[in-house]
Amino acid sequence: MIKTEKMLKNNLEQQMKEALKAGDQIRLSTLRLLLAAIKNEEIAQGREATDEDVVTVVRRQMKQRRESVEAFRQAGREELARKEEAELAILNTFVPQQLSEEEIRQIVKEVLDQLPETERNNFGRVMGATMSKVKGKADGNLVAKVVKELLG
Repeated sequence: MIKTEKMLKNNLEQQMKEALKAGDQIRLSTLRLLLAAIKNEEIAQGREATDEDVVTVVRRQMKQRRESVEAFRQAGREELARKEEAELAILNTFVPQQLSEEEIRQIVKEVLDQLPETERNNFGRVMGATMSKVKGKADGNLVAKVVKELLG
C-alpha cells in the first residue's frame, strides 16, 4: 500500500518509466533531474520526502529553469532557452495551480482587515500573514508586488 505522503514521488517515478518507454527524451531527462534533486533533499533532511517536500523541490527546479531561460536569452542562446522552457512546462504539471493576481489581491485585503490598525503598514507582517495563507499557491514576488501596491 502506498503512503499518501509519497504519492507525488511515486507518480514522478511512474511517469519517468512511461517517458522511457515512449522515448520522450526531454521529459525523461527532466524527471530524472527532478528525482535526483528530490533524493538530494531526502539525504539532506535525513528522511523520505513528503508530497510537500516534493512540491518545494519542484518549485526550486522551476525557479532555476526560469533563471536559465532569462540568462540564455540575454546570451542569445534561443535554442537552450526553448529547451529550458520545455522542461519548465513539464515541471509545472507537478505543482498546485497558482492563484491569480486578483485572488492574491483579495487575500491581501482580508489579511489587512484582520490585522490591528498599528500593523497594517508593516510590510513584513502583511507579507508573513499573506504567505502563510497562500503557501504553495502563489509566487512570493507576485505577493510582494500586490502587498506593495495595496500599502503604497
